[in-house]
Amino acid sequence: MTAQRYLALDVGTKRIGVAVSDLLGVAAHGVETYARTGDDEKDAEHFVQLAERYRPVTIVVGMPRNMDGSYGAQAEYTRAFAEVLRQKFDGEIEFYDERLTTAAAAKVLLDADLSRKKRKKVVDKLAAVLILESYMTYRANRAARELREHGPE
Repeated sequence: MTAQRYLALDVGTKRIGVAVSDLLGVAAHGVETYARTGDDEKDAEHFVQLAERYRPVTIVVGMPRNMDGSYGAQAEYTRAFAEVLRQKFDGEIEFYDERLTTAAAAKVLLDADLSRKKRKKVVDKLAAVLILESYMTYRANRAARELREHGPE
């Protein structure tokens, strides 16, 4: 089995939550909540440096969608940032549906009885973990389905 590390980003206008997988691409853990500078080039450079550290095969960018599946203004903002990142990152960038991940992360933190101040510091990082876990489950299920349908290569 080859290394399949992934880096996930939950891109917001003020903060970006970051998560990384283990080398097998099975477990995710939060890395940081990055405070945006207002300069996409500078922000993208930060994630290129993280990518040099963790060496992911793919950066997974959470794609915000409306509940009806359509894309709104935040999706366009996310796409624009991902394009700046794509210019700097020499690897694959994939979008993954992030509907309800921030809400789910906020609920987990609320259930854990964290103060509002502490929740604000980690909610984006936890949302990135949830995006990455969902993405890795999707990939594993897709690989299993392909194996069942086509057998081993």
